[in-house]
Amino acid sequence: MELRQLRYFVAVAEREHISEAAENLHVAQSAVSRQIANLEAELGTDLFERIGRNVKLTPIGHVFLEHTIVALKAIDFAKKQVDEYLDPEQGTIKIGFPTSLASFLLPTVISAFKKEHPNVSFHLRQGSYRFLINAVKNRELNLAFLGPVPQKDELIDTKILFTENISALVPENHPLAEKKEIQLGDLRNEEFVLFPEKYILNKVVVDACKSVGFTPQVSSEGEDMDALKGLVAASIGITLLPESAFYDATPRRTVRLSLIDPPFTRNVGVIFPSTRELAPSEEIFLNFVTNFFSRLTQFR
Repeated sequence: MELRQLRYFVAVAEREHISEAAENLHVAQSAVSRQIANLEAELGTDLFERIGRNVKLTPIGHVFLEHTIVALKAIDFAKKQVDEYLDPEQGTIKIGFPTSLASFLLPTVISAFKKEHPNVSFHLRQGSYRFLINAVKNRELNLAFLGPVPQKDELIDTKILFTENISALVPENHPLAEKKEIQLGDLRNEEFVLFPEKYILNKVVVDACKSVGFTPQVSSEGEDMDALKGLVAASIGITLLPESAFYDATPRRTVRLSLIDPPFTRNVGVIFPSTRELAPSEEIFLNFVTNFFSRLTQFR
């Protein structure tokens, strides 16, 4: 069984078409067909059903595909570790991040890191909270920034980098706008603009409101920070956003209010696999990020 056969098999399985797989692999269709036939002969079973010009995985083909993908990821990672052992400064790190950390944390960290390690490359992927956790577990990503940080489990380890306050954002003509501090309960009769339900910041806000005795009335939704800020500026409703959302500035026609009694915070950190050692470039990056935010916290 050869690596080439396994890679050809995955390419055909993903496209369910031999000629399309061959085109993607930049090899002749006959070469792909021959390697698939050799693989099936070695295994002693058909991996595909032939349906006209298309192919479809057999039940055992599906099983073999799952294990093949895992095996190829492990082999690719092993090759990456060898390359980085020879030169850690030439590594590539696959990092995931949610929309709530895209405007401040990610560019701040990466630009600072690149000044010290200019030859390390990054492959960045934005995604939902659950997607990023699963992508790290499945080795699609090496690391992911998240806020709040999920619980450790048998597949992921975590490191909290900092804790930030969450504030209310209200229109400038709102009755509460003249106050500097409010209680979360003061917002019980307000209309909220929030992230959609599938977003973790929606859950964070809803859970916090419920903890002081009310469920927020959601009038509109936005899928990024700027959309929510715009809705507040248009007097569509009020929202709750983390401190990092205001590092550039508080949006025009809005007022930011601190929440007290109780204060409202979230932690922000990074998750990484617990089932394998980090590659050298990943280890360098994780140590850099930890020290970077430790220094920032000291000077706050």
